[in-house]
Amino acid sequence: MTNNQQPTTNKGFTIIETLVAVAILVAVVVGTMGAVQTAISSYIYSKDQIIAFYLAQEGFEQIRNLRDENRLAGRNWLYGIAQYSSDACYFGKVCIVSPVDALWPVQCSGGTGACPYLRQEPAAGFYGYTSTWNDTQFRREITLTSINAEEISVNITVSWKKGLVSRQFRTRENLLNW
Repeated sequence: MTNNQQPTTNKGFTIIETLVAVAILVAVVVGTMGAVQTAISSYIYSKDQIIAFYLAQEGFEQIRNLRDENRLAGRNWLYGIAQYSSDACYFGKVCIVSPVDALWPVQCSGGTGACPYLRQEPAAGFYGYTSTWNDTQFRREITLTSINAEEISVNITVSWKKGLVSRQFRTRENLLNW
């Protein structure tokens, strides 16, 4: 060995450097998985909330349609809805409507929470109460409140349950006799 030669050193990772690199890699993977899981949960919640919004809007449209049909037929504007205390949606009662099943308002048995779950037609995706359709997680409850002789308040609650968490979408609209 001559004096000009340098001693060779081992060039590689030590066990500590390897463990630190593996720990950083695990932290990145776990963090990414947590972010993906949060994004999926947010997507599912948003999707359900949008469905609930449209189911509530459909309920308003059906009550509005019944009011308009009454006007065109020359009947009291609340005929079959809330004209008499025996009507399904008479003020304070909880009822359901279904444009697909051509149901006039039907009173839910037992009050709030006793309305049946909506069902979904598999091919077209319509929501209704037809017994041959697939079950869903959504319930729609409609409650009317009298404001005066020419105005009512339509309150709609769409509720659903995802896992152990119960969710609700509530909305209200006033309907006039015009």
